[in-house]
Order: sequence, then C-alpha cells, then structure tokens
Amino acid sequence: MGLADVKIISGRQTGADRAALDFAIANGIPHGGWCPKGRKAEDGPIDSRYQLEETPSADYAQRTEWNVRDSDGTVVFSIAAALTGGSKKTVELAQRHQKPVLHLSQEAGPASPERALLSFIREIELAVDENARPA
Repeated sequence: MGLADVKIISGRQTGADRAALDFAIANGIPHGGWCPKGRKAEDGPIDSRYQLEETPSADYAQRTEWNVRDSDGTVVFSIAAALTGGSKKTVELAQRHQKPVLHLSQEAGPASPERALLSFIREIELAVDENARPA
C-alpha cells in the first residue's frame, strides 16, 4: 500500500487542515471530508475546489466528529507538545470512536515525522473505501 491508496479527509480549516487538502489537490491525491453548513471556515467561505460535503449544522464540532468518524485514522499536527482546543478535541473524538490517531508535534518529536507518518499509515493499513462517504 502506498500514498496512491490514501484519501485525505479534512474539514479545510486554517493551518494543517487546509495544507492537507492543498497537498492532495496539488499531488492528485483523492480528498474529501465534511465542512460546516454554509461551507463556513474561520477565514470565510470554503472554496468549491475543495470536494467537501456540508454537515447539517454550522457547528465546527460536528464537522470534526464526522471527519474522524468517517476516516480510517487521524493525524494531528502541532507545534506544541500539549494539545488544546480543536486539536485536543480531535484526539478525544478519535479515541471515543476507537479510531487510530497519531499526534506529530514539532516540540516533542519524533525525530523523523515523515517516517512516523508512513509507519502509521502502514500499521493501520489505511485504504480507500470507494463506497464510504464523504465522496
């Protein structure tokens, strides 16, 4: 299994969420996910080039939970070792839904984040289920 078999799921908020989708688009990797009703983001409406579906609610928490729920695994990127806010909530939701989760922190390592990410993908055998939502 390689990166060609991965579908990036994200809500396209500022920071790593947006970077993940931009990376997917630039590299021809399938992407999708849920975004709040109205395609709401912290910095304005989400552009239609991002293949996201709207949740029934404009609440960011619903978007986050549905993306975690519908993913095979979740990766959280942070600068600080201790998570707060939405990143902390994302890890808690992954644990609640019994989904694998990896936290990569600039402060706390690992020494090779690329290797840790690829290892995580291989360990949980991420695969794209073409019948799963979101499209």
